Amino acid sequence: MPTKPQLPERSPRAMGGPTALDGLLVVDFTRVVAGPACTQTLADFGAHVIKIENPDGGDDTRAYEHAEIGGESAAYLSLNRNKRGIALDLSLPEAREIALDLIRKADVVVENFSSGVMKKFGLDYERVAPSNPRLVYCSISAYGRSGPFASRPGFDPITQAESGFMSLNGFADGPAVRTGPPIVDMATGMSACNAILLALLARDRLGRGQHVEVALFDVAMGMTGFYGMAYLINGENPGRFGNSPSGSPTVGVYEASDGPLYMACANDRLYRRLVVEVFDRPDLITEPQFATRKARSENKELLRAAIADVFAGDTLENWMAKMKLANIPVGYLRTVEEGFNAPEARERHRLSRIPHRTAEWVPNIEPPITMSLTGAVDPVAAPLLGEHTEDILRNMLGYDERRIADFTRKGVFGAGRPSTG
Repeated sequence: MPTKPQLPERSPRAMGGPTALDGLLVVDFTRVVAGPACTQTLADFGAHVIKIENPDGGDDTRAYEHAEIGGESAAYLSLNRNKRGIALDLSLPEAREIALDLIRKADVVVENFSSGVMKKFGLDYERVAPSNPRLVYCSISAYGRSGPFASRPGFDPITQAESGFMSLNGFADGPAVRTGPPIVDMATGMSACNAILLALLARDRLGRGQHVEVALFDVAMGMTGFYGMAYLINGENPGRFGNSPSGSPTVGVYEASDGPLYMACANDRLYRRLVVEVFDRPDLITEPQFATRKARSENKELLRAAIADVFAGDTLENWMAKMKLANIPVGYLRTVEEGFNAPEARERHRLSRIPHRTAEWVPNIEPPITMSLTGAVDPVAAPLLGEHTEDILRNMLGYDERRIADFTRKGVFGAGRPSTG
């Protein structure tokens, strides 16, 4: 049977403490991963994020199959914390009218529709900027909003494949491998968040907003990092190195007598400390074939075999204790279950549970940013589909009951009356 961690209730933040983005209004047209990851970070640090969804099913991640609680998927819950939700059928002019009213009040709009969709709805930057010149409008796409590839659909693994990023993952004798989690989506969300914050800083100086764009392909190409830069310098196509970058024999997975560990002993100082202080094998530094980094690289298979023999002779816990005492970078090779139940996760208070309208409570993973003055807000679970529709219309836009009833009758919010939130 699977073992779920026992999650504590989350301790609330200090009463009255400021937030970094207090008062910022974000209208969020995004779905799936990259866009929601971006807007969740804004919401975590105090922005008022209104998530607009199609009433017919909403965000695609609501139907993802990983796990569900209270009728909501793990994927959706993990990407939409601290937002308020409104359901609008944007194919109807009345729904687009509501969206425009929200945009006129907004500081930020974020969208990741296919190319041309926002323009079709009359919600593109060129159309809305004149009525809100201070607006920061962020578009997230696979290949950008202009040029010959703008209309191409694309998702994280496609851009991993096409950018060359995927070719760096896996073992030399095997095929290229995509990352398990959608790393390009998540990095694109971070980049989009950075772009928005840059534009907001520029707005303070220049007095006006701007249109910013982030594309998955561009992010994936940038994430090839120094491997991509090396190719540009020497023209050599980088390969796959499995768990040992550049084939380094002292970086990677090794097996103790009772389990695996990951070691990153990547310079001469650390290597000398490893073989002398931990292994008590000075021959692994004095013999010519191991005396320098270059020599070790040229004889990496021989050295790897020697290191593997040493590790196989003792238990995992004994090696971990010896290596930590010698300050050698080493870690357990954990499963998700082991990682989430590890002391590092517990002592850093990374996991908690928070209330939820249909599930009583749901798990929560804390944002990976710590700020001494303007910390993250107390987390609120991702909204149910259209959960705050009526509240947003009434209290933010000032619509009266008659107008809301008329929109409801026309199907602007989907079937039935909008939820009260």
